[in-house]
Amino acid sequence: MSLPRMEPRIGPRIGIALGSGSARGWAHIGILEALSEAGIEPEIVCGTSIGALVGAAYAGNRLEELHQWGEALTWREIVRLLDLRLRRGGLIDGRAIIAFMHRLRLDMPIETLPKRYAAVATDLATGKEVVFGKGPVDAAIRASIALPGIFSPVLVEGRWMLDGGLVNPVPVSVCRALGADFVIAVNLNSQLVGRRFTEVAGTRRRNGRPEILDRLIETMPAAFRQQAPLEAPAEPKPVRSPDPGYFDVLANSINIMQEQITNLRLAAETPEMLLSPQLRDIGLLEFNRAEEAIAEGRATAERALPDLRRKLGLQAKAADPAARNE
Repeated sequence: MSLPRMEPRIGPRIGIALGSGSARGWAHIGILEALSEAGIEPEIVCGTSIGALVGAAYAGNRLEELHQWGEALTWREIVRLLDLRLRRGGLIDGRAIIAFMHRLRLDMPIETLPKRYAAVATDLATGKEVVFGKGPVDAAIRASIALPGIFSPVLVEGRWMLDGGLVNPVPVSVCRALGADFVIAVNLNSQLVGRRFTEVAGTRRRNGRPEILDRLIETMPAAFRQQAPLEAPAEPKPVRSPDPGYFDVLANSINIMQEQITNLRLAAETPEMLLSPQLRDIGLLEFNRAEEAIAEGRATAERALPDLRRKLGLQAKAADPAARNE
């Protein structure tokens, strides 16, 4: 991996590992903003899936623009971004996502970013972790967000790439490999397993399903729509939960996978600080709930600041005006 040489410094080199979690990933924005306001600026930024997108915006000084766009996002705009094509192994082709990243000016080479940055993806053929530490930012993000069953895999240098959350949902190890001495990890996948099928995809409901999924289903070809439950039962059955639909099974399967892999990786690669926003009520595709997720991310970081200042020592206190006044 070709990365710029870092100058010698005093004190720990801070890295932040931004985890996967689809729409829950807006919480990363609140965490990064709260840390910045406290004078804590990670020099190394590594992200998986949605963490790769938010991390790139932070590393490229585009976080404010992403924040504003996310909070203004409506379900209509989400459906436009989720360009259904039913080809190449996924529901969503991703071209509209690439166009959005270009509007956000995230199409520069990774090597030119002001902060050290890397995104994690998975090689479909081998199942191995792939770290993008050079090359176009938008291509790295697109590879990292290729969530199985949702986004189609993407071809990069002759290899098909899938979501990095399959192998490294919270890339602590990548931060360390890039030179971080002190890693702040953000886990969006805690306490997800065990939710009822009817809750996994979201809570804003129309006809018994999340509104965003209704809108998405309406855009599908008729042959595919017939595989999804199009009408809610006239009378709910009191003795059993509703049968899971396509998106319910897909979302809960992803939640189970990501929580289990996250727990295993974090047990083996322990960060100096672990932040776990409580976002289990935000569904897989509910990107229109950015305001809630950002607020929870900010609150999580603010609760952790006293412990984080203590672990970082005097350097963090000197950088933080609030700490100087304590």
